[in-house]
Amino acid sequence: MSLSEHWITNQTKAPFYLRREFAVEKPFRSATLRICALGQFNAYLNGKRAGDHVLDPAWTDYNKLVQFVTFDVTELLSPGANALGIEVGNGWYIWDDSFGYGFHFPPFMPPNPNPYKPYGESLVAAFELDIEYADGSSVTVASDENCKTAPHAVQHTNVYGSELIDGARAQRGFSAAGFDDSAWTMAFRATAEEAPRGALSEAKQPPVKVIQRYEAKYLGTVNDRAVYDLGQNISGLLRAEVRGKAGTRVEFFPAEKLTAEGDVDQMAKNWMPIDNVVSYVIAQDAAWETVEQTFTYFAGRYIGVRGDAEVRALAGDAITSAWKRAGTFACDDERYNKIYDMIEKTVEANLLGVHTDCPTIERFAWQEPNHLMAPSIFFMKDAKALWEKILTDLRLAQHTAEDTFRDMAGNAFYPGDGLIPSQAPCYIPNVLPVPGMGSFYDIVPWGSTCILGAYWHYLYYGDLAVVRDNYDAGMRYLAYLKTKINADGFLNHGLGDWGNPENELARENIETAFLYADAVTLEKFARWLEKPVDAEALRAFAEEVKDNYNKKLLVFSEELDCWCYRVFDHTDGIFITQSAEALPLYCGMTPPEREADVVKAFRAALERKQAFVAGEVGLPYVIQTARKHGMNDLICRFITRETHPSYYAFILDGETTLGEYWETNPRSHCHDMMGHIIEWYYKGIAGIEPLEPGFAKVRVNPYLPESMNRFSCTYETSRGTIRVSAERTAHGVEKNVTVPETVELVQ
Repeated sequence: MSLSEHWITNQTKAPFYLRREFAVEKPFRSATLRICALGQFNAYLNGKRAGDHVLDPAWTDYNKLVQFVTFDVTELLSPGANALGIEVGNGWYIWDDSFGYGFHFPPFMPPNPNPYKPYGESLVAAFELDIEYADGSSVTVASDENCKTAPHAVQHTNVYGSELIDGARAQRGFSAAGFDDSAWTMAFRATAEEAPRGALSEAKQPPVKVIQRYEAKYLGTVNDRAVYDLGQNISGLLRAEVRGKAGTRVEFFPAEKLTAEGDVDQMAKNWMPIDNVVSYVIAQDAAWETVEQTFTYFAGRYIGVRGDAEVRALAGDAITSAWKRAGTFACDDERYNKIYDMIEKTVEANLLGVHTDCPTIERFAWQEPNHLMAPSIFFMKDAKALWEKILTDLRLAQHTAEDTFRDMAGNAFYPGDGLIPSQAPCYIPNVLPVPGMGSFYDIVPWGSTCILGAYWHYLYYGDLAVVRDNYDAGMRYLAYLKTKINADGFLNHGLGDWGNPENELARENIETAFLYADAVTLEKFARWLEKPVDAEALRAFAEEVKDNYNKKLLVFSEELDCWCYRVFDHTDGIFITQSAEALPLYCGMTPPEREADVVKAFRAALERKQAFVAGEVGLPYVIQTARKHGMNDLICRFITRETHPSYYAFILDGETTLGEYWETNPRSHCHDMMGHIIEWYYKGIAGIEPLEPGFAKVRVNPYLPESMNRFSCTYETSRGTIRVSAERTAHGVEKNVTVPETVELVQ
């Protein structure tokens, strides 16, 4: 049988309980449950939860892909009477924005003519429970009209973190055999129109799990709200116990920061209020009741509580897909340790089946960090399977020539064949360029993840399948980008060096450098896949881009007394930025005879600002170019500055996760998009640099910053563990490097 044949529904858009009783009449060997319910589900067998996951299944474009989850439930099965229970909630399948914060574009942006569209008319579920008996026979218990349903205690659940829970509607014990379900209604078999359209595929990426519980500390009461501090900004599930009078509503307001008077502050800077709330209606008088989020997660560090009731055991359970570490770093300079921990916590809070930009405001799967941050994340976390899912989402989102949206006048708008959108999955497509700001849907470094993200995956994990899987999509995307080249031979329709603290976006410089990087990376793919004709064509195109780039941007500066790359859109003289110099150096666009000059200009740009003045797009290349050309001392100085732009400035601001932009009180306080410095921890300090895919060959050249006396670092490759340490002694710096026997070491 196929799981896709078993979709059932209660024909509502609201969360519901689902149960099915069955009998096991002879000894059994194993029991395997395959299940999906949309948008989110929890599964139980005989009163016990299946697995240790939360928020299954992962978000996808449900018109193209629906993930089911497999559980080994052998230990939960019992001889005789059994019961399977499922909780089904909205998620993105049918977004409920009637309660609490729901994302809307701010007033300074034009109205979006392409709003969110539900994926179905009602929530759905499907399961197959395969039981293998000791005698070799087997049976499958599947979802059908024998299942029964009831409305859930969660009356409303919102993907942005709000839930309304009525304790009186809780069906305690609903997943146990013998539960009285006489008041429940029978489920309906979903029609072809009601069933999800996406292909069913088993989830292979790490599930979302709880990794740590943070107990809340009471800070005081402000504006009739008791304010609590978890001590850590997280993506998490709220937990609490309440006691009061039946019918009393208790409200929990999460926030990333506090107001000056100490109240929870849900205002996102320069945006709008993020008015999330978890509300619980007490079921009975004078009894302790448990409050817990079921189908969504909150984001923040602080919780404000309002309501005429007692509250105890308030906590947040931090959740992530990135629960398996790949690397560790520690040193005796606590500034570096705190920066590392801040960025790791930020990554964890944003890797939840997709890679979100932030857990508070948008929760969108923006794609650019999936290559810009890939080395940093791959060093910290085992992300192989998660990135394979992310790249699948990206390929599924790639447009055909027939794909259409609406423009502001209601007319058909065709994005273009081969375009890879900036978000995948994309639930609220903002496909039209914003006047004066560029396109937020068609952005070269974002779409390039299908190429550059696949490259980093292959380099770190050594599985050529990722190159093979993404090659055609990359070639189609490059063909699309060629249609966007302007009369000057540049790309300039996106966002440039997004997040640059001085708003120097340098679109032509940045976006065209990525055009070159895409072409030369695809050339590598073609050679690895033994496609010599493609490889030669890609090399010829890359050379054309590079020659035009150098002809029009590489100039001699009298002021600097060297050659440098001018920013194209500054026509009143030679203007340089750190990113505009770093990208062509990093990508190999600079002619060998001019490299020393451009390095000189790059150093001058760094020393002039005495800080990293780059956005998220240019920053990884700025850092790595500085490392490559012997400027580790500048990197150390810049990241430990006590004022912005600086990583350590966030620590001094009291942040426990990385801010969105280089500023105090940024719009989002949990954005990992500029966490690229972690790549330098491993490549710059520990000196670990992969030279061949899968770390078959590595260079290790440790560096001990002046402020450190010792550090230790490990990285778990598919071939074993690389260990690096250094310690300052009376005889100099003692360095120790060990690599697995199957790794070739170059020092």
